[in-house]
Amino acid sequence: MTAWRTLFTYNKYASITARALRASLKEEERVIAEKRGVTNTRFQKWESGVGGQQVLVNEVAEKK
Repeated sequence: MTAWRTLFTYNKYASITARALRASLKEEERVIAEKRGVTNTRFQKWESGVGGQQVLVNEVAEKK
């Protein structure tokens, strides 16, 4: 078993390594890579087979 598995999950490991890689890039490439790393999650309530309005999860968190 590798040493990093005793400390954190694979998702945390991948996040740390991605952040380190982006930090090592030149400014132009770093900005492009950071934009790709941003994700937005939406949810939509369905009733009777019809989808409702899509809502960004970040907007819901900000309202609370």
